[in-house]
Amino acid sequence: MADIAGRRALITGGLGTIGTALTRTFQAAGAEVMVLDRPGGAAPAGMRWLGVDLADLDAAARIVAEAGPFDILINNAALIFNRPFEEFSLAEFEDQQRINASACFALTKACAPGMKAQGWGRVISMTSVTVNGQWDGFVPYVASKAALIGMTKALARELGRHGITVNAIAPGAVRSEAEARVFADRLTSYQDWILQSQCLKSRVEAQDVADLALFLASDKARMITGQNLHVDGGW
Repeated sequence: MADIAGRRALITGGLGTIGTALTRTFQAAGAEVMVLDRPGGAAPAGMRWLGVDLADLDAAARIVAEAGPFDILINNAALIFNRPFEEFSLAEFEDQQRINASACFALTKACAPGMKAQGWGRVISMTSVTVNGQWDGFVPYVASKAALIGMTKALARELGRHGITVNAIAPGAVRSEAEARVFADRLTSYQDWILQSQCLKSRVEAQDVADLALFLASDKARMITGQNLHVDGGW
């Protein structure tokens, strides 16, 4: 069992496939979990809910600061669409940067004072296997996830002196509702391509990602920071 019992964890995008695995895993480990997702939803039993639109970063940061302090922040919320880059408008490109990358900056800034005050904190952000360059049709998404990798390394340098670790997790092609939506017209061929590309010939599940996040949040990972760790079956 990870040593996070009693820690307060904020998990964004907590209602998606990976988000659900994260919230359940951290709750089972004894953390006090708060879920941040779009207004209109409801947190799973035993968890608190922040209905916030991350498109309004100032409001989101203010609400998170008021709800804190938090010991653990997991930046999991993301927008993802698949089509040729010429078909994305500049506004659509910027929307994905805002939700997928800028929100990490805003929420880390909101959570950092509480973490600094106690000399302990964990910031974990979800990047993506798509940054490896083997995927078509995800230019805005890939750009946002690459930005998170750089931000993770830079934040780790600035926050490390306060006992705060900052890491990223790059999930592979996780079996998820987002996958079923994005690749609905070619799901079988997509799944075949995934297994051909991976070293390990089985699908990555959301629980694989949640298990790594739990380890990074624990004191067992106290000397791991500034890293982007892959859970992708080997590409």
